[in-house]
Amino acid sequence: MHPQTSKPILTTRQGHPVHNNQQQRTVGSRGPATLENYHFLEKISHFDRERIPERVVHARGFVAHGEFEAYGTIGDEPAATYTRAKLFQTRGTKTPVSLRFSTVIGGRDSSEATRDPRGFAVKFRTEDGNWDLVGNNLPVFFIRDAIKFPDVIHSLKPDPVTFRQEPNRIFDFMSNTPESMHMLTWLFSPRGIPANYRTQDGFGVNTYRMVNAAGEGVLVKYHWKSRQGIESLTEEQAAAIQARELGHASKDLYEAIERGEYPQWELNVQLMSDDEHPELDFDPLDDTKTWPEDVFPLLPVGLMTLNRNVGNFHNENEQIAFGTGVLVDGLDFSDDKMLVGRTFSYSDTQRYRVGPNYLQLPINAPREDVQVNTNQDGGQMAYGVDSRGGNPHINFEPSSVAGLQQADESYREYQPFVSGRVMRAPIERQNNYAQAGERFRTMPQWERDDLVKNMINLLGQCDKQIQEKMVWHFSQCDDAYGRRVAEGLGIADNA
Repeated sequence: MHPQTSKPILTTRQGHPVHNNQQQRTVGSRGPATLENYHFLEKISHFDRERIPERVVHARGFVAHGEFEAYGTIGDEPAATYTRAKLFQTRGTKTPVSLRFSTVIGGRDSSEATRDPRGFAVKFRTEDGNWDLVGNNLPVFFIRDAIKFPDVIHSLKPDPVTFRQEPNRIFDFMSNTPESMHMLTWLFSPRGIPANYRTQDGFGVNTYRMVNAAGEGVLVKYHWKSRQGIESLTEEQAAAIQARELGHASKDLYEAIERGEYPQWELNVQLMSDDEHPELDFDPLDDTKTWPEDVFPLLPVGLMTLNRNVGNFHNENEQIAFGTGVLVDGLDFSDDKMLVGRTFSYSDTQRYRVGPNYLQLPINAPREDVQVNTNQDGGQMAYGVDSRGGNPHINFEPSSVAGLQQADESYREYQPFVSGRVMRAPIERQNNYAQAGERFRTMPQWERDDLVKNMINLLGQCDKQIQEKMVWHFSQCDDAYGRRVAEGLGIADNA
């Protein structure tokens, strides 16, 4: 501490006191500067590297922390009926969580009032290690096969020549991708621009499995229901906000938590027996579809409360890393084609962005009462060595000398039976239009009007062949949907 001010002494990262933070060391007062300016070199070289590569998608986001409290039940049944995951078993069990809200397409400093899906990613720090539930604020997605993910994102990103988001590029892709009609109907309605992060629902989007102690599995979809209600913006309302503020949603969330108005979401699940369900007119593993709630009702599981803001934006927001493959015992993958692709991609991008040891960072590490024991070594920015059973010489398994051993296999693993030819093929029950049409018909009138207006405004900037193709798709969803867009574009006779 400084003896006169009681302020901590400025040091280098080596712990050396800095006696002059105002001038470099130079030859005379005018220079030139000398090479041995260690403090300057450390300071400026770190400054040059302050920005890690931003996320390709979900670059703009904001994190808050809180807790999830389990009900101990799933609907009217004990949670153990469907899953052995420990965080759900006992009523009142509280699990620390971190939630990152985000936009998808824009860069790190883009507007939060743009029309875009919102990421809704929750990291549960359970007693069995971390569980990441990585989803969006809309229940479906544009595509059903992960091999198309780079294509859909490229179509939505800025043109590689003009660097502008071009409607002609977006709808060129979508018009050749019929399964996108359901997502487009959600996205271009007011739901495509949430008023803020607090007044939106969240969805896991992918289909997962739950597994109980007997090794029995069910398919599951996750839903976060906002206790704050749902509020959305029209294009005009969003433009008015964007004219004066780019980060209104982050500001709203931060200030609400600082005021003690802690936002809450109830976690609900839909459950389905793990088979192909031939009675349905869609495949339950198709991410462009929702499960009808009158057949597969929402079952409450627990309540999440956000009650603490980040202490440092870079450490807790830029470096927080989620992955769909981060599951705990009792929660499992399904055969969802999008989920399998995301499980590789999400963790792989964090190894690129943050480094191979990103899981050693406090924001990504499990909670303190969960011991991490691995034989992983080295790599950039390695901070520590994981516990290895007391012998630092043994970093392999098996060993008869020391080291680590596998956990026991007393639990019952869920082993679904799968057979068939290995092939590249689309799923059989695509039904690309029915749910998009149903969504259109169940919207309030003002939301339908806003959806049609938004489609007309954007498709009006597109080539006529793309307009006609999109109108044809909309007409397959609902006659009025296609007719109204066609009339607005002046192509009604050709629709």
